[in-house]
Amino acid sequence: MASAKIAVSLHKSTVDRLDRLVEQGVYPSRSRAIQEAVDERLSRLTRDRLALECSKLDPEYEAALAEEGMGSEAEQWPEY
Repeated sequence: MASAKIAVSLHKSTVDRLDRLVEQGVYPSRSRAIQEAVDERLSRLTRDRLALECSKLDPEYEAALAEEGMGSEAEQWPEY
């Protein structure tokens, strides 16, 4: 995957913590640590948004919708 360079300003205490993690071998570099943190946060935001949208669904309506679609097709399915 292609990478793009960006400039980021962080608090000194954050950079110190980041450097300790790199020194301990938790991450190979500052860049990798920041990349993983950003990826994780973006992934979490996506999951949270999906969960929020799912919470808006009416379970009874969704179940009825699923059952409605199964009616005529159920007889066509092979026995297992």
